[in-house]
Amino acid sequence: MSSETLSVQPAILLTIIGETVLKDNIVSLLKSYDVSGYTINQVQGEGSHGKRMGDMVGYNTNIEVKTIVSPEVSDSILLSVQNYQGKHALIAFRQNVEVVTH
Repeated sequence: MSSETLSVQPAILLTIIGETVLKDNIVSLLKSYDVSGYTINQVQGEGSHGKRMGDMVGYNTNIEVKTIVSPEVSDSILLSVQNYQGKHALIAFRQNVEVVTH
């Protein structure tokens, strides 16, 4: 067995799923809070705004943006993305996670 100890730190995994047209706005928002990294994926699904199957490039498509931030930053980002709800298909949620540090 190794004598090394696992070092973890609590954090928030923030996930935003929304219309692809919001990508630049979401990335700018993350950068305005000095978010050090994020992942963006094209996704498909169905919800209250109908099906988002990505059947035409750039139309009817969604993205999923994930980032790990502090609870305070997640509060600020969630408040900001609320402005897009009602005008665009968008949902945002957060989960408590533990991040391995060195």
